[in-house]
This record gives sequence, structure tokens and C-alpha cells, in this order.
Amino acid sequence: MVDKPQGLTSHDVVDAVRKMLGTRRIGHLGTLDPLATGVLPLAVRNATKLVPFLQGGAKSYAGAIRLGQETDTLDADGEIVRRHEGPLPSEEQIRQVLVSFVGDIEQIPPMYSAVKMDGVPLHRLARQGREVERSPKQVHIDRIELVKFALPEIEIEVDCSAGTYVRALAADLGVRLGCGGHLASLRRTRSGPFGDDLAIPLDGLARQAESGEIEARIIPPVNVLGFPVVRLRREEEHRVRHGGEITGPDAPVPPGTRVAALGSDAQLVAVLEARPGRKLKPLRVLGS
Repeated sequence: MVDKPQGLTSHDVVDAVRKMLGTRRIGHLGTLDPLATGVLPLAVRNATKLVPFLQGGAKSYAGAIRLGQETDTLDADGEIVRRHEGPLPSEEQIRQVLVSFVGDIEQIPPMYSAVKMDGVPLHRLARQGREVERSPKQVHIDRIELVKFALPEIEIEVDCSAGTYVRALAADLGVRLGCGGHLASLRRTRSGPFGDDLAIPLDGLARQAESGEIEARIIPPVNVLGFPVVRLRREEEHRVRHGGEITGPDAPVPPGTRVAALGSDAQLVAVLEARPGRKLKPLRVLGS
């Protein structure tokens, strides 16, 4: 897990780690903008097949918002398009408006984002000077708190669902306060089960790659999937690796439950799904 530095894209980080580990089979579990730093979990080798099961977890962020200025990208990387000349809101006004974001809210994806319109990323259209209509998406804010009030900047902490644009939160906050605003800085402190206490800066990861310590940093997938675990007998493992169903444990497993199947070497063989009649069907089989 990488502590992404500011200025790099998530893909830049993936490319760097591919070179460190000598494999193309690296994927990330949730994009961070170049402006943002913090937790960027990576899936390595066979674990890239598990990305669909690991995406979608809740996220936590710490960010700074500059009030009184709006930018075209909704963050500090963009050009200022509007300035507020009047007084900025009070701390109490900000706290009251922040509360209104808690719960289910709708966000319109920013033009400078990876969302695709007819197969073309919005950020590509934005760089061509085009703006297209986007459909709002629903996200959930579990917590949003003001942790520092030092106008024209404020600092907030946010716990939210996957897919939340904190840039859009900053801009929408500015609109509701009547003064405009943009995201000045952002750090992701948690992504699903991964916290920033486990994240390693890229230069530290490079040193571990040179010393041969990097492999020890890879977390076994079964430790983070959070699925019930079954251990396969050799004949069951052979059948699962070839896509066949097996009979589940005596204890009933509700249909639809996903199960992590371990082989004789205690390594993850596949993700199975419980079916009626105590059957377990492979959803994703890892290579040997």
C-alpha cells in the first residue's frame, strides 16, 4: 500500500511499482487526483483479479478548503474563475452548513474527472474547452467535521462512501455559503480496511524493492477480503480450479454469500459464491 505523493496520478504510481516488482500485473483500488496524497492500495499479480471484490469500501479524507475563490477544476490545480469580494462566513455558519451534507446527497461529477461520456473521459472534453451535461450520482456522507477555522481556509475531515468527490463537496459548500470555494489540499487517510498507518512513501518502497524486503509488505488477499473462509481438500481444489461447483460446509451458508477458498498450501485459490443446496460456485479463480 502506497502513500501517494502530490503531483503524481494514480497511474503514475502503478507504473512506478510495476518497475519495482518487475510485473505488469498491478492495479489500484480507487483513483486519487494528482493534488491528493495518502492511501492508495495496490493489487499485485493474482490479486488484480480480486479488485472488483475490494473496491467500493468507505473512504476517509482530511482536506483544506479555500473560501472566496472558485476554480474551473474545483481544486487548487485549476484556474480561478470567480472571486468573492464580500465578507466570508463565520465559523458557526460553516458548521451549520456542513451538517446539511450528512446522509445521502447527490453530486454532479466534475468535468475534470475520469467519468466517461460516450466512451470519452470528461477531463479530455474539459481540456478541449467543452462542458457536457452530467447526470447526478448519489453518494453518502457519514461524517463531515470542521477541524480548523483560519479564513480564508478551513480544514475538514470526511468519512464517505466510495465515489464521493471531495472537490465537489468543497465547491458545493462554497455555493451554499454564498462565497464560493475550492479544494486547496486533500489527503486520503483510509480506503476500506486500509489506513494510512500502513501506507509507505514511494521512495521507501523503492528502497525496500532494492533490499528485497518489498515482498514482505504484500498483504495476503484473504486478510482483507473479509469473506468466510473454507479450506479445500485436494480433489475440491482441482475441481474449483477448473470452474466446478463443490459442496459447502455442514453449517449453512446463505445463498449469495461470498466465500474465500484456501488450498492445501493455505493460499487463496478462488472466491466462491454460495448457491442453494449447499453448493459453492467459483466466481473468480486465481492462477496457481
